[in-house]
Amino acid sequence: MVIIEVSLLSGFIMTSRSRMLLENRTTIKKIEVKANVVYIYLEKLNDESQTFILQLEQVTQVKNLKPASIKIYDYYQPGGLRISYYLGVGS
Repeated sequence: MVIIEVSLLSGFIMTSRSRMLLENRTTIKKIEVKANVVYIYLEKLNDESQTFILQLEQVTQVKNLKPASIKIYDYYQPGGLRISYYLGVGS
């Protein structure tokens, strides 16, 4: 099982529409939202490129916004962790 762990930007939440669109994808087994982190569980990865779009809504204005992390790892072997950072994309 592969986990994509998306830390949300400070002051943002994932929209319910975004969650619904993700849950309808056959490659996604489960989605959990805990505090400011979204966990996307995939049964497995293959050689095909996949794109996951999370729509975020700003609920609190934050100055000097810092990048948030995206971690991808195998649930059973978390040592192969891959980390990326994002600042978001405008509407």
